[in-house]
Amino acid sequence: MKAVSAERGSDPLTDEITSHVAALRRYALVLVGDPHDADDLVQEALARVLSHMRSWRPVRDLRAYLFTTLHNVFIDSTRKRHKRSDHVPIDDVLTTLSTPATQPRRLEFRDLLQGLAALPEQQREVVLLVGLEGMSYLEAARILDVPIGTVMSRLSRGREALRQLMTHGAVARLRVVK
Repeated sequence: MKAVSAERGSDPLTDEITSHVAALRRYALVLVGDPHDADDLVQEALARVLSHMRSWRPVRDLRAYLFTTLHNVFIDSTRKRHKRSDHVPIDDVLTTLSTPATQPRRLEFRDLLQGLAALPEQQREVVLLVGLEGMSYLEAARILDVPIGTVMSRLSRGREALRQLMTHGAVARLRVVK
C-alpha cells in the first residue's frame, strides 16, 4: 500500500494543499463568476505554489498562503486583461480616428453644377458628352450633328468658362471689338 500512496505523491504537504482546493474554488468562483474561469484561476494558483515547493520554506498558515496566492493570480490576470484591452494598435483604428471633411467636396460639386447650368446649352452639351460620358470628339459630333472642329471649339470654350466659374465665381466676359 505504501508504494501506491508514494506514486500519487501523497505526502503531508500535498494532502494539506489538496484539502483546501474546494475552498479555493469557492473563493475563485466568487471572484470571477464563471466556473470554468474559477477552475483556471485555482489551477494557476496551485501551479505557482507547487512550482515554488523546491525552495519551500515552512509557511505558518498554509491556507492563508494559498488564498493569498490565488488572490495575487487573480489580480495579475485582471491587470493583463486590462492592459490587453487598452492596447489597440494604431494601424487598426487609424481610418476611424478621423474622417476628412466633406464640405469642400460638396461645395465644389455644387459649384460645378451651377457652373454647368451657367454655360450656354451648346457648350454644356459638348462638355457633358466628352467630359462626363467620355465620348470621343467624333462620337459627340455625330450625336450633335455638327463638325468635329465645332465640337472641339465648343469644348474648349466650355471648359475655359467652367474653369473660370469654378475658380473665380463668374465667367470672364470678353469685350466685343468692333
